[in-house]
Amino acid sequence: MSEAKAAPRHALPPVAVSHGRPLVPLGRDRPKRHPLEVARARLAFGAGVFALLYVALAARLIDAATAEPGKIRAQAAPTALVAAEPRVDRAAIVDRNGVVLAMSLPSAGLYANPREIIDPEETARRLATVLPGLDPAALAPRLTGERQFVWIRRHLSPREQQAVIALGLPGLHFQRAERRVYPQGRAAVHVLGGTDVDGNGIAGVEKSFDHRLRENPAEPLRLSIDVRVQHVLREALARAIERFDAIGGAGVVLDVSSGEVLAMASLPDYDPADVATASEAERFNRITVGVYEPGSTFKLLTTAAALDLGTVPIWGGYDASRPITYGRFTINDFRGKNRWLTVPEIFAYSSNIGTARMALDIGVARHRAFLDRVGVLRRVPIELPETAMPLFPHGANWREINTLTISYGHGISVTPLHVAMSAAAMVNGGRLVRPTILARDPTEPPPLTPQVIRPETSATLRRLMRLTVTDGSGKGADVPGYFVGGKTGTAQKVGPGGRYLANARISSFTGMFPSYDPRYVVYVMIDEPKPRRDTHGFATGGWVAAPAAREVIERIGPLLGYLPQPETPVIREALAMPMQPPRPARPAPRPAEPQRAGPAAPAPTPQPARQAALAQAIGSAPATDAAR
Repeated sequence: MSEAKAAPRHALPPVAVSHGRPLVPLGRDRPKRHPLEVARARLAFGAGVFALLYVALAARLIDAATAEPGKIRAQAAPTALVAAEPRVDRAAIVDRNGVVLAMSLPSAGLYANPREIIDPEETARRLATVLPGLDPAALAPRLTGERQFVWIRRHLSPREQQAVIALGLPGLHFQRAERRVYPQGRAAVHVLGGTDVDGNGIAGVEKSFDHRLRENPAEPLRLSIDVRVQHVLREALARAIERFDAIGGAGVVLDVSSGEVLAMASLPDYDPADVATASEAERFNRITVGVYEPGSTFKLLTTAAALDLGTVPIWGGYDASRPITYGRFTINDFRGKNRWLTVPEIFAYSSNIGTARMALDIGVARHRAFLDRVGVLRRVPIELPETAMPLFPHGANWREINTLTISYGHGISVTPLHVAMSAAAMVNGGRLVRPTILARDPTEPPPLTPQVIRPETSATLRRLMRLTVTDGSGKGADVPGYFVGGKTGTAQKVGPGGRYLANARISSFTGMFPSYDPRYVVYVMIDEPKPRRDTHGFATGGWVAAPAAREVIERIGPLLGYLPQPETPVIREALAMPMQPPRPARPAPRPAEPQRAGPAAPAPTPQPARQAALAQAIGSAPATDAAR
């Protein structure tokens, strides 16, 4: 038996043969695909993906084009608002039309950590190059020591912040802050007040509503102020002050039905962005804090009391032919008529003598009670922290002589807002409205207000105020087509010692329009005006304040939706008020009779007895001096 040969160690396994062809094992020597076929497959896949993308984009565009615009805005708004409106901690203040009066802007505060400062002097010097107004000599010592926090500047603009960052100085840090800005400038500065460096309200609306502004920062606080009217009032006051070389002035525009204050200006004023440099006189609010003798504007209240209480009829009157002497006091008229005057004449000619006699008929107790009822003996209830109490005799110190002088606005001091508030009640039908600085919702019913005089008395007062402008001392306030009514006032100014100052006066005008259906009261006061040659040496209310009120009414009328109206018979009848009572028709003259001897003709009727004759002609009992 022969031995088999051993196979080589690295010999390949035998190849299987099938039908004469060798069989190739799987996975080995497989033929590769052609590169062109691979490229085609990849291009087809990419084209398909892009086709799907274009189809999806086309579908989105079609959906956006056919969708409602409101739906698109509603979907996009939340993201846009969140990105565009930075969060602030104090709400904005807007006027009645939504115009921004005050708002907070986010800012950055710059502070330093002295422990991290390498070179305090170099740091201070380089900071002064990018922050105007910074004193490096004063800052450098503050950047030394062991403290960890030193304020450098509380509010930086974005440009200043970026400039500080570019310095690359160690130890400087930023803190989130807010800056209160007032876009309308000085327009309503005494109404708005201001905030301190920490954003806390310190005056005006900012102080009164500090909690509300912080509690709901997303909801603006809406005031009754109309910034357009505010600008007009301030400009008119400024012109009158400059023309008469006065030391200041004040004005109010008040809605007689709602009590809303549309404008409140006090001059001089200040820039709210620079309150730290404002003087005490500039920060002083003459409307709610300043108390002044109102002068003859108070005759409106005395006349209202007399007519409402029935102590004198409208065609009654008083003897104003001679002054009233009361002890060491003498009451006289400025350029008086020196005769017996009817009530319309007393009011239109602004007679002190006639008004004082009218107050004596009312009586001390009833006169004081009436003034208290119309709110001039109390603090004005308005939403401002700066309000003053009126000055007047208290208790037994209010004697008959006080009633005489207070009847025509002397011996009592009130704020201009007192005068405007009481005047509104005299012309709006007799209801005492509460002044407010907040806008009222026109859809809500007006607040209940007390009735202080009868509507009939209010209608008579409107006629008297119109008569004063057409035929009396207030002619300078007349505006054609607006039927302005009003009352002038001129009072000597009281000095620090309680004595009247020589050649120092308060000139004022209280007006309303339109007289046939009053909507607004306009009060203007000029402090210490100087006489001028073109005013014939006068600086009284009729020459100073009345023209300023005319400018205000003429400009704000169209802004408030009132256009000049022609004088229709209805308007003429509603405002008719002659100075003298209508005389009865005279009978036709009889044929002349022959002269014959007889008793002498009767003497003329004495002037004081003329009141009785006039009253008999219209069927009403007079209130004469003898009846008092």
